[in-house]
Formats: sequence, C-alpha cells, structure tokens
Amino acid sequence: MAATGAERAPGGFRTHLAALARAQKPSLNTAAYARLVNRPAGRVAAAAAHTIGATPNQVTALSATLSAAGLAVLALVDPRWWTGVVVAVLLAAGYALDAADGQLARLRGEGSRSGEWLDHTIDCFKTAILHLAVLVSWYRFGPATDGWLLVPLGFEVVAVVTYFGLILMPTLRPAPPEVISTGSTTGAQEHPLRKWALLPMDYGAQCWMFVLLGFGVVFQAVYVLVFACNAAALAIALRKWWRELRALDASPPVSS
Repeated sequence: MAATGAERAPGGFRTHLAALARAQKPSLNTAAYARLVNRPAGRVAAAAAHTIGATPNQVTALSATLSAAGLAVLALVDPRWWTGVVVAVLLAAGYALDAADGQLARLRGEGSRSGEWLDHTIDCFKTAILHLAVLVSWYRFGPATDGWLLVPLGFEVVAVVTYFGLILMPTLRPAPPEVISTGSTTGAQEHPLRKWALLPMDYGAQCWMFVLLGFGVVFQAVYVLVFACNAAALAIALRKWWRELRALDASPPVSS
C-alpha cells in the first residue's frame, strides 16, 4: 500500500463504489457487524478516498489517528454520557477506515507487503491498548474496588491471544483447493445464526458498548458479559485450533 501522491482517480464516486462492490472478500465466518455495517461503511470510505486521490497508507494513518483519539478520551477523560458517545464514534470510525484501506488498495491495484504489515501492526496496537485504556479509566475514575481492575487485565490477555491465533493459524493450515484455484469459498456452509453469535467478539460491535461508558454499573455489567463471551470463544477456538493442527501433523504430507 505504498503512497504515491494524491492524484484524482479517473471516474466518479459511484463508479468506484460499484467496482468495490464487485471485489469484496468472502464474508464467511465474519460477524454481522462486519458484514452489514463495517465493510459497507469501509466501501463508501474507500470509494470517496479513491475519488479524491488518497492512498491506502493515508487512510490507514487516519484510521490510526481516530482510534488513538478515542483511546485517549477513554483513558484520560472522566466518564460522562457524552464521553462515551465520543469514544464509541471515534473507535467505530477508525474501524470503518481500517476496512477501507485494504479495499482502496485493491481498487488501486496497489496491495503490498509493507501496507499489509502496517495495517496489521496498527491493529495489534489497537487491540492491545483498548483494554489497557479501560484499566486506566477504572483506576482513575472508578469502580471503587481494586478487584474490578482484574477484568480489563483479563480481557487484555484474551484479546491479544485471540488476535495472535487469528493471525497465526492461516499460516499453519494449507489453503483449501477451491481457494487456491479460484480465491473464493463458494459452496461453504454456515449456520444462519453464526454471524449474530459472533457479535460479542467483533471489535466493531465492542466499540459501541462504550456508549454506556458514563452509566457506571451498566457499562461494567456489559463489559464483563462481553469479556465472558470472548473468554469462552477463545477457549473453544484454542481447542479447535489444537485439534486441527494435531490432525494436520498426523496426516501424510501432500506430494508436490
């Protein structure tokens, strides 16, 4: 995603939006928020960025800036109803632009290893800092008991290990034959409720729980519930990943 200077791209916003609609990644195993909200929002942002000649790296930088601003407000400002709205909007906007930079790179035909590294590195920082920001907020402004501070610490561990596993596993498993030949997952089956069950684990959906930030025990209860869902999902994923890799270890090597 190397920046090459801002030049207006040929064609208009609608043309770019239509081109992006034809070049979407498979939605299998993604949460409803990513499918129905974040990717469409990212598509609009990518089309707008391409229209004005912005580069993917510039979109990535703006995404990082919005996310950093939201995390700073979360950690440093006394929780009120309006600070929760500000945090949620900034984090969700940053996440939408995180979906836009990759789409913009595909639209411009400028995908690169350096751009992918930058995108994932910022995602890693964002994942690691989110629950540390909650920890700082709770330490400075409440809840009153120190035992509550263990919750964001636990969520931090769960979030980082989950992110690591999601990044590592595709490098350890062989690509299915249909993906190798066509780049798609056409024909794969998914339970219709799965995308809704995945909502508590979706970063974008988590962004909006901060709307409740200024409502004390209500936010705490929702945060603990989301943490419990993520911890349970990680436990299930770890067992699944281990069994999958053990099966691959036991299978005969594929001859080239």
